[in-house]
Amino acid sequence: MGLGVLEDNQLEHVPGTAPLNELGRDVYNVSGVDLTILKHDPTGQIVLVPQPSDSPNDPYNWPRWKKERFTIAFAFSCGAVGAVGPLLSPAFVDLAAEFNITLSTFIQGVQGGVIVAIAFGSLICNALAVKYGKRPVYLITTVGLMVTCFWCAAAKSFSSLVAARVIQGFCMGPLEALIPASIADVWFVHERGYRSAIFNLGVLGGINLAAPITGGIIQASSYKVAFYAMGGAFGLALIMIFFWMPETAYVRTGVVNLDTGSNNVMTELTMTHKIDASHLEKEEKTASGQPTQPPTPPASDEKPHSFAKEMLPYSGYVNHVSFINTMARPFVMLASPAVLWATLLFTTCISWLVGISITLSQIFSAPPYNFSVTAVGLTNLSSFVASLLGTVMAGPLIDGVVRRMSLRNGGTFEPEFRLPIMVTYLLFTATGFFAWGQASYALDPWEVPVIVGLGFVNFGVQLGTTGIVSYVVDCHREKAGEAFAAMNFIKNLFAFGLTNYLNNWLATQGTRNVFFTIGGITIGVSLFTIPMYIYGKRARSWVYRHGIAGKD
Repeated sequence: MGLGVLEDNQLEHVPGTAPLNELGRDVYNVSGVDLTILKHDPTGQIVLVPQPSDSPNDPYNWPRWKKERFTIAFAFSCGAVGAVGPLLSPAFVDLAAEFNITLSTFIQGVQGGVIVAIAFGSLICNALAVKYGKRPVYLITTVGLMVTCFWCAAAKSFSSLVAARVIQGFCMGPLEALIPASIADVWFVHERGYRSAIFNLGVLGGINLAAPITGGIIQASSYKVAFYAMGGAFGLALIMIFFWMPETAYVRTGVVNLDTGSNNVMTELTMTHKIDASHLEKEEKTASGQPTQPPTPPASDEKPHSFAKEMLPYSGYVNHVSFINTMARPFVMLASPAVLWATLLFTTCISWLVGISITLSQIFSAPPYNFSVTAVGLTNLSSFVASLLGTVMAGPLIDGVVRRMSLRNGGTFEPEFRLPIMVTYLLFTATGFFAWGQASYALDPWEVPVIVGLGFVNFGVQLGTTGIVSYVVDCHREKAGEAFAAMNFIKNLFAFGLTNYLNNWLATQGTRNVFFTIGGITIGVSLFTIPMYIYGKRARSWVYRHGIAGKD
């Protein structure tokens, strides 16, 4: 048993488990095999998981500056997507009066419509990305986001505004559901935690910064100006995606499969590199003083893609799988205990943030606060600062814990080593909800609910979602897109339900009862992490043996 993770006796190697450094050789029963033929990071201390090919066009072999540029592009784009969702939230009360409709009807139209559309956009766009690659999907939907922002600004009626928002929500899907899969396409296991944190910061930071900025814009001019500004932001995102986010779909051949197959390293090395007797006699040669040299892999004959070819909107990639089956696959992935656990945690923690965003105006526009639209928006600055601090800590904390636990585990990495971070999610988020509910009920000075309540909630959510995203990618790297499509679908349908009843629930039950209930639910679902950590490896084995992640 590796640090509390129960071993599996059904498979030679459980997908997801991988040697993160040379200490893992004993666990993998590769005594006598020269593991230096495996590719390492520049320090030579960490085995690269997954193993890259020899091709210069393999995204794992991209130079560091190109990878970081890719990260900057998706971070900004995700920030814009995060911002456009709750763009109108500081002015919900005022805009409902302006359109002469009830607050509940207005929120259901401009917010609920977006949320449902994201759910279906995640499914459909994931299927398109699996079949034709991610780049054309990112480009087309970003154009759609830019156009619909201008449409919202020009809308003459509430129905036109809602129609634009629904299409906008559909186009938001890829930058919420596909980015974790893109991270897995480009970054190695020991690097993903930080990049996942940046992805979460983009989405959550956009959500939290939208209100402070647009609140002032809406009060000074109108919501139309805010949409024009967002249209410009998506124009910039389109330029960044076009130049900095080449296609990452790549078919690798002749590489050692360390993390997604059922063979151990010895078998993989034998099949991939055709190890001969000289490698199997390493111990004897070493004992006799003869040096052992790793075989030199053949240099790739493949030439790097030209800049012009990388800039093509469509690379020509085609995955010959059934489009209908690919549409259904996200729901099949829910049979994976890891995906089911992640869906439960991801759905609740993100939906609660949506719930807070749609109630801010209702709480702080009323006495004793009587905040203006601008002041309501500024309350989210606390959330942004907390998310930023969470990002600074999440990446190094998660990746650092993984490396330390892998060393203590004999050099072997288990995806479950991502899960200890969920302790911080439980503590900070639950405390934040209780503080928010009590402070709002007791009409405490605004600093208590805003700084303590919102700050703790967002700090915890940032840490928790980073752990969730990293864990799912490590368990199902090759099907990460499908997993996140399912997670986003369910999360957004649940969040849509919140938009239908949360405001009325708040009005009838009061903030303390509502957010104490939410805090209690948060604690309850978080406790499922304990059995997931203990039985996670056996669950991964079960998923592989039943072909849940491998059926097309």
